[in-house]
Amino acid sequence: MAKLRITWTKSGVGYARDQRRTLQSLGFHRLHQTVEHSDSPSIRGMITKVKHLVRVEEAEE
Repeated sequence: MAKLRITWTKSGVGYARDQRRTLQSLGFHRLHQTVEHSDSPSIRGMITKVKHLVRVEEAEE
């Protein structure tokens, strides 16, 4: 299964609470942190919700 490398690039301050909670659900704790997740429809949906706050790239396996 493909992996996605997601980097939090912009602060969630000033955005809706559900967007900040989505960042937490993705596993972020601090700005410029990078997490890896398996590519799945639920993860893709979360990324779409906060696409203006994160950078996404395919991870090498």
